[in-house]
Amino acid sequence: MQDMPDTLEPEPKARKKPIQTVLGFDFGAKRIGIASGQTLTGHANPLLTLSNVNNKPDWVKIESLINEWKPQALIVGLPYLLDGTETDMTLRADKFARRLHGRFGLPVFTVSETLSSFEAEEQLKQTKKIGKQNKHEIDKLAAALIIETWLQEQK
Repeated sequence: MQDMPDTLEPEPKARKKPIQTVLGFDFGAKRIGIASGQTLTGHANPLLTLSNVNNKPDWVKIESLINEWKPQALIVGLPYLLDGTETDMTLRADKFARRLHGRFGLPVFTVSETLSSFEAEEQLKQTKKIGKQNKHEIDKLAAALIIETWLQEQK
């Protein structure tokens, strides 16, 4: 894959207000975890997990969330292997990020999300039993961790 910028943004003059609210996405083949975050507080909160429809993102629900939360930017986690190698999922998540930008015209930032799902599962194991019936909990918490990674990178 070519070197891609860490952000897909409209022309600088098109951005009118500073980034305060963001939505984060943990892209997966079956599900997409979504979280919201605030640059003012530096925190993120898991929102929900969407199931993909016919192996494609549920664009109608994503649009509804963007209309509801009115974020100034979107954050997408890119999964890499521990050695930094790209995988098929890295390419698919990058394609998802580009489609978000194309559909909604918002700046889209990408961050490495290596081990975010593992970390989310470890955190959840402290309070819940994790099984197939609640894997969606991991996805939305992973999205929050992706936002928090991005927020830390902004400091």
